Amino acid sequence: MTNRRDFLKKASLLVAGGLVSNRVLSTHSSVYSDLKLSKKHIGLVIYSLRGDVKEIGIQKVLEAVAGMGYENLEVNYSDGRFYDKEPAEFRKMVEDLGMKVHGSHLSRGLTDDHESDRAWWNRATDAHAAAGMKYMTMPSWPLNWDESEKSLDNVKKVGAYFNEIGLITAQKGITFGYHNHAFEFTNKIDQVPIYDLLIENTNPSYVFFQNDVYWTQRGGCNPVDYLKKYPKRFHTLHIKDEKAVGASGTMDFKAIFKQAYANGIKDWYVEVEAYDGTPQEDVKKSYDFLAKAKYVK
Repeated sequence: MTNRRDFLKKASLLVAGGLVSNRVLSTHSSVYSDLKLSKKHIGLVIYSLRGDVKEIGIQKVLEAVAGMGYENLEVNYSDGRFYDKEPAEFRKMVEDLGMKVHGSHLSRGLTDDHESDRAWWNRATDAHAAAGMKYMTMPSWPLNWDESEKSLDNVKKVGAYFNEIGLITAQKGITFGYHNHAFEFTNKIDQVPIYDLLIENTNPSYVFFQNDVYWTQRGGCNPVDYLKKYPKRFHTLHIKDEKAVGASGTMDFKAIFKQAYANGIKDWYVEVEAYDGTPQEDVKKSYDFLAKAKYVK
């Protein structure tokens, strides 16, 4: 049987000759980190491959992602588990492939049953702590939004809810954040986007913001302007385009990364929501674009 050292030696020769495919690498998951050619720590939102997760399973998706070169992951949480895996089991799956899982997206609307809300978030926080994660990010507004609810009081209500969640997660060493879409920019109160109002009505000690640069731009705003305006509030970014990252030519990623680095942002994740090719092809194109970009460290 070929041992790990022998495989590494042979694989190194194949890499030098350009003969190692993702398929070959995916059968030897434990050595991904030894064979990666890029020193850039490029992250991925696994939601980008949501169809593949359902079709071929999370293990094969993780193997494919590791083979592409991605190192850091943002995943999805549900009912105490990640893709139907116990937290510790899922963490091991990821780390065995030479990657790290930084956090997840998860949502719970604000209800009138505050005890139930707190219990839900406590359980979720325990699961994320067991998985070794550092971020828990909500990607949806927790109240219905219509003309009757479009008020500063309700924005403050949401802000108070987020502060409470952030206090819960902080007790386990995890930071709570909010991820935007275009909605928060196109909806305004007295001409002020509710995004700004939410930032100003949350405690920076307990709530951070994950700027989805594509949705910020779709909302009619410049993501660089927001990074400059609130330099301490953004801890993570979603690097997104219309389809594969870099394909549309409409996103100024150079300026975005320049400002992100100036702000001290280290964690960012590719997200692909629509595709030209297969999901895996466009996720790989996104990695290649960023790995080649001189402005990406």
